[in-house]
Amino acid sequence: MKKNTIYIIIAAIAGLLLGYVLFSGTNAVEKKEEHLHSKNEQMWTCSMHPQIMRPEPGDCPICGMDLIPAGHQDKDSINVNRFSMTKNAMALANIQTTIVGNITAKANTISLSGKIQPNEDETFTQPAHFNGRIEKLYVKSVGETVNKGQAIAVLYSPELISAQQELLTAYKMKESQPGLYTAVRNKFKNWMIPEKEINEIVSSGKVKNRFTIYSHISGVVTNLEATEGSHIMDGKAIFTTANLNSVWAVFDAYETQIPNIKKGQKIQITTNAYPSKTINATINYIDPILNTETRTVEVRAVLKNQDSALKPGMFVQATLQNVGTESNMEISIPASAVMWTGKRSVVYVKDTAGTPTFEMRRIEIGSKNGEYYTVINGLQNGEEVVTQGTFTVDAAAQLQGKASMMNGE
Repeated sequence: MKKNTIYIIIAAIAGLLLGYVLFSGTNAVEKKEEHLHSKNEQMWTCSMHPQIMRPEPGDCPICGMDLIPAGHQDKDSINVNRFSMTKNAMALANIQTTIVGNITAKANTISLSGKIQPNEDETFTQPAHFNGRIEKLYVKSVGETVNKGQAIAVLYSPELISAQQELLTAYKMKESQPGLYTAVRNKFKNWMIPEKEINEIVSSGKVKNRFTIYSHISGVVTNLEATEGSHIMDGKAIFTTANLNSVWAVFDAYETQIPNIKKGQKIQITTNAYPSKTINATINYIDPILNTETRTVEVRAVLKNQDSALKPGMFVQATLQNVGTESNMEISIPASAVMWTGKRSVVYVKDTAGTPTFEMRRIEIGSKNGEYYTVINGLQNGEEVVTQGTFTVDAAAQLQGKASMMNGE
């Protein structure tokens, strides 16, 4: 019994000694490695992909961004508008930039956008000349062509029935009261009743219950006011027509373009439908009142349209040549650099020093001269802006949680 107790005590002591030797050695190794690690090894990570850990600086294998020291934030990660991209990532995304001020813009050219509209000087209304109900309407839709003298509707009119009875009575008294007969006939003429129908009533001695009315204008129907079964009143429009042998080209000119646009100025117009065809025209009207919402004025020219090739609603572009050289002193940027976010216009400005760094910048733009926009505020001469790959740069900003076109400033 005593022997067993002695063996147990000896085994316990041996186990304690063995454990001390093993674990004390391991802790020493771990402490040594930890010391070496903290002293000599700096781990690098990606600000967008923190799962990436590397023992040395370089590019993130996922997004291509520069790795940063683990647990470290640089000034660009704090600034909500600034972020960096490696040159390799820029090359892969085909991002190109342009230095502001080194652009040769067409200062003597202004471009305007607009639409074809009916010539309102050649617009006419077909009214009803007496009260009645439309029993039959021959003109049923907008876009129909109506010719002068064409039957357009059949009307029932109690007013005309009473007037016919008055006409027949006056005809019987024609010899004794010729003036009364003439006055009654003139009433029918004022109602635009054809002379032929008046004579038929008189010769037949019968009252007509329905009258056919005829168009006294020609053109294409642009607005239809009446329908079959509806009641019309004297003077109310049945339809409106436009003579499309001539049309208006109506453009919006920005406030900054107004000084370079004059009445009587020659312009060249192209359409999306016929891009290879240029129409030479003259500005005949400039709206004297500025639209305060769009900050534009209406500019228009009259175009001949004998072949009906120009349809109201078509988009058109106009170019004005030799408008001066005032914009030479202004900063211009390519139109491809500007991104629109509602009422905001933004660009991405590149920091030319060190690692490529970008900053979203809100700018105020003015007129468009050719393929360039005039910058009123927000950029300085010599700054570098992204002109190709702007949406790629914006996407990178979104991925990094920076201010972008989508999430505002």
